[in-house]
Amino acid sequence: MTSKQRSYLKSLANNLDPVFQVGKSSLTPEFTAAVSEAFNTRELLKIAVLKNCMDDPKEIAEMLAGRTRSQVVQVIGRKIILYKENKENKKIILPQ
Repeated sequence: MTSKQRSYLKSLANNLDPVFQVGKSSLTPEFTAAVSEAFNTRELLKIAVLKNCMDDPKEIAEMLAGRTRSQVVQVIGRKIILYKENKENKKIILPQ
């Protein structure tokens, strides 16, 4: 992903509300499955990491991206933005 594409996705994510919240149980298989399923209807997800979660948000983002085969767009504070291209139902067209 180029910096131009990443910047475009960040601007789109500005208006999004977090779809999921990572709590004190951190990344469970059920949470990962729910995020993976959400990528069927969306290409861009914002996830909030709650204060009671002791894990580092950057590590959570990398692990979640690996498990869901998505890309980390940005981790800022306790917010994670993930992108996964949907081949069948493409909603976001990235700049070249």
